[in-house]
Amino acid sequence: MLGGVLFHRRQEGAVATPFGELVLDRARSVLPGMDGLIADTARAARRMSACDRVRIGSVSAPLLGQLVLAVESALPDAQVTTRCQHSPVTLLDELAADRLEAAVLGDHPDQRLPQRDGVTLHPLATEPVFALLPAAHPLARLEEVPLTALLDEDWAVPRPDGDRTREYWSSICAAAGRHPFAPYEAEGRPLIELVRAGLALSLCQATFIEVPGTAVRPLAGTPLWYRHVLAWHTDGPLAPHGDDILHRVTAGHRGTCASAALTRAGAPDIRKRLALRPLEFTVGRDKDRREDTAASCGMANMTG
Repeated sequence: MLGGVLFHRRQEGAVATPFGELVLDRARSVLPGMDGLIADTARAARRMSACDRVRIGSVSAPLLGQLVLAVESALPDAQVTTRCQHSPVTLLDELAADRLEAAVLGDHPDQRLPQRDGVTLHPLATEPVFALLPAAHPLARLEEVPLTALLDEDWAVPRPDGDRTREYWSSICAAAGRHPFAPYEAEGRPLIELVRAGLALSLCQATFIEVPGTAVRPLAGTPLWYRHVLAWHTDGPLAPHGDDILHRVTAGHRGTCASAALTRAGAPDIRKRLALRPLEFTVGRDKDRREDTAASCGMANMTG
């Protein structure tokens, strides 16, 4: 087929001819590529045929419920399961290793998520971070709180993990003059209880629902931001439905944020409370398309 003799058969074994050596040299470069092709297509086939199961991971973020609803709408026969992690990098690694089909992730402006082969990251919303204060604290009387005014206080902060939230907070505070003193390490309800007891203050997302004894206030100048990101495999079962899922999650998130803002602040106060400057939304694959959602969107509780 190749047009020449590849080997001479001798008593001591087969020996390649000069023509055979040429073929062997080319084959050595081609075969690994063929192995990679077979492995990649087999993995893609498994993903495309796995529409009966969709495993979703999530950090503590307000998008998980909306993503589950969107997946169930796109794949009504699929069994959807979820599990949560504090670290978005851990979830990203599990996604790249085929242990998840999709994930709700997050990062910060100066600390973007790393890229992983075969995984697409879809930035959904970039939103401000607010101050979480004891209701009786003097700073709670202000409409917006300077970050520097918080640095003399005791803080309650989440434990260090792969999302680098504490590192991000510390870097912004250091730029403002000094590191905050954080004697309390807590998350979720324990963190809220420390704040409510007047022992510490913390940071939260804009649509955190104020529980009795707490107050949520914007930070003056909006020095801190958080970005919500959806991720899934480029050739996985969700890929053909990507645009529809992104639009559904975006619409659901807007509605949730608007409802939370109306409940807490009242309609006339939404823009002042939730957006010192317009929030950015990126929808679908068109990363240049932006919508000003300042009047209708904020964030859910960053602390859980």
